[in-house]
Amino acid sequence: MIVCFDIGGSAIKGAITHSRDRIFPLPRRTTPLNDFRQFIRELESVLDEAGGHPDCVAISITGVIDPETRRIKCANIPCIDGRELVAELEAALHLPVKLANDADCFALAEAGAGAGRGHRIVFGAILGTGVGGGLVIDGRLINADGGFAGEWGHGPAIAAEAGNPPIAIPPYDCGCGQRRCVDTVGGARGLERLHQTAHGKTLSSHEIMEAWKAGDAEAKRTVDILVDLVSSPLALVINITGATIVPVGGGLSNSEELLAEIDRTVRSRILRQFDRPLVVRGECRIEPGLIGAALLGLSGDKA
Repeated sequence: MIVCFDIGGSAIKGAITHSRDRIFPLPRRTTPLNDFRQFIRELESVLDEAGGHPDCVAISITGVIDPETRRIKCANIPCIDGRELVAELEAALHLPVKLANDADCFALAEAGAGAGRGHRIVFGAILGTGVGGGLVIDGRLINADGGFAGEWGHGPAIAAEAGNPPIAIPPYDCGCGQRRCVDTVGGARGLERLHQTAHGKTLSSHEIMEAWKAGDAEAKRTVDILVDLVSSPLALVINITGATIVPVGGGLSNSEELLAEIDRTVRSRILRQFDRPLVVRGECRIEPGLIGAALLGLSGDKA
C-alpha cells in the first residue's frame, strides 16, 4: 500500500494505490504556504484517512531537490523552501518517503501509463504557466535522486528574433535570475508577453488561443512566433537525449492544433527524421502527478 501525493502551491492531492492500475483519490486539502507544522498536519490527515499501514509515502511536488545538499528549492511553498524535505518528512511521518519534481512525475506517468509506453527514451515537456520537463530512460527517472535534468525551461536559450518576417525578442527577465529562458516565452504567460510585444495588446492566453483558432491574423502571428522560439530548444533537447516521443502536459497542451505546429517545426529541426508525430499530447489527462507518484512509490524510480 502506497499513499501518494501531488502537492502544488494551491492544493495537496492524495491517493491510495496498491498497483499501477488502481489509484484511489482522496479529498484534496489546501496547501499551507507559510506554516511547516500545518503542512505536516495536512499530510498526516491524509494518512489518517487512508488508514492501514502504508509501505511508503510517494510525493510529486513543485520544486527541485538538490542532489548534493538534499535541500528543496520551492518558491511556490515558502514553508518548505530550503529544507531537507525528505529527511524531515520521514522523521515526522515515520514512513519512508520518495519524492520527485512534478514535471519528473509527469514524465514518469507518461512513460509508464501514457503516450510514452513502448519507448525507451521519453522526454516529458510541460507547457503550462511556465515551461518544465523530465527525462525517463529505460523506464527509469533520471532525477531519481533529485537534480535538474530536464529543466529545459531555464538557461539563455531563446533567439534574439523570431517569426516570419522576424521581430526582435526582448531579453525578458526570468524568475530564475537569468534572461532569454524558454520559460519566459513558452508557457501561457510567455504567450501573453509575446502578444504584447508583437501587437501592443494585453490579452489572456485563452483569448489569444481562441482568436488563433478563429483565424485572427494577430493571434496567428503571435502563435507562429511562440512556435519558432520554442521549437529550436526542444529540438536540441531531442538531439541530445535521443528521445523518441515527447508527451506534453500543461494548459497549452490542451490545444492539439498548437502541438501539431510545434511537432512539425521540431521535426524539421532535428537530426533524426520521423514519419510520425514526435511531440504529442500527454495521455494521462487526469492527475498525472498522482500517477507518477504512484509509480515512483510502487517501483522505486522505474515506470
